[in-house]
Amino acid sequence: MRWGLFNEIFVMSVDTLRTNKMRSGLTVLGIVIGITSIVGMTSLIRGFDQSLRDSIAALGPDSINVAKFSGLSMAAGNDFQALLMRPNMTPDDAEAIQREAPSIAIVDIMLGDGGPPTQERVYYRNLRTKQINVLGTTERWPDVVRVPLAEGRFFTSGEVERRRNVVVLGQTAVQALFPNQDPVGKIVRLGIVEYEVVGVADKRPSPGGFDFGVDDFVVIPQTTYQKQFGIRAEQMGRGEMRSIVISAVPREGVPREVAMREVEQVMRTRHGLRLDEPNDFDLVTADAVLELWDQISAATFLALVVISSIALMVGGIGVMSIMTITVTERTREIGVRKALGARRTEVLWQFLMEAIFLTSAGGVLGIICGAGIGLAVHLATGFPVSLPWWSFAIGIGFSAGIGVFFGMVPAIRASRLDPIEALRYE
Repeated sequence: MRWGLFNEIFVMSVDTLRTNKMRSGLTVLGIVIGITSIVGMTSLIRGFDQSLRDSIAALGPDSINVAKFSGLSMAAGNDFQALLMRPNMTPDDAEAIQREAPSIAIVDIMLGDGGPPTQERVYYRNLRTKQINVLGTTERWPDVVRVPLAEGRFFTSGEVERRRNVVVLGQTAVQALFPNQDPVGKIVRLGIVEYEVVGVADKRPSPGGFDFGVDDFVVIPQTTYQKQFGIRAEQMGRGEMRSIVISAVPREGVPREVAMREVEQVMRTRHGLRLDEPNDFDLVTADAVLELWDQISAATFLALVVISSIALMVGGIGVMSIMTITVTERTREIGVRKALGARRTEVLWQFLMEAIFLTSAGGVLGIICGAGIGLAVHLATGFPVSLPWWSFAIGIGFSAGIGVFFGMVPAIRASRLDPIEALRYE
């Protein structure tokens, strides 16, 4: 068709829809809901995804965590009772890795991490915190997790050996107990036991700045942790759940895969595993966590598309119904146009353009609503959002495609009307 004729058809389509605003709006409501869901949820999922990756990178992407089991084992479908029978990590395991794995630079053991958390309130005079996590570590913890100190110092190896009651506070405890004063040197109470504050950890990176409780912790020597909470970490204790994780950092320039093989070999030797036996521990890295998150986010996005497609399908059926009614109402008009020389192709394109314009308008409204919802959530809660261009392209493509698919039948019906019979139609 000539461009001028195509432009005329487009203008006629717009005018027709403009004269039926209420009907057109109700027709595209399903399209708007579906596209809003896709764009809105995509902005939230993508925003959190990027923030999570940035946070993991800031916390040390090369760290290797050794745990009794992790979410990776659960995601692989392993039986929980079998996982529970695995041996717990011990301080001796950490010392063996430090001693026998030449590719490892720093090793630390963390009690209260990697499982059900140990939580207590921290008290100072008449103030108290909410329930926060208590971690028991060695003096190497700041170098492993890469969290700098905002004030004071970290406890020393001598304080760990002598089970000193010293504590390093996270930002949540500092803000609750010492909003306008220096906490270093103060005596606080962790549960019923008094501790001297020797340092304050700096604020930890959180995905998108959203409050996920990453600063809800205090750190004490792992030997003191065992004394206060009655845990004998030196015993493997099969069949019981302990929150113990070993973290190892490879030497600079050593590939992480090489360091992982050395750590794995040390742990297999200590657990007396034969060559044909699988590992009875998990090696967890940032890449493994991100791979698991990729599976979760992909499944979430797929479910979102499926659910949104139902709304789009309903909207498409509405478009087909309205366009079929429009063809019936305008039968006489079609007859006049054909009698004046309009070809089937031109009639087909007129009604098809009306359907495409109708659904595309719904797609644009859906994009605006979805982006608005994402930005509103970000402004209200601080939750990270991302609005990639391809989410807009998907919205427009989906809506236009629905217009073509569901508008084709009524458009073909209109183009096939006999002009004589159409002129007789009342």
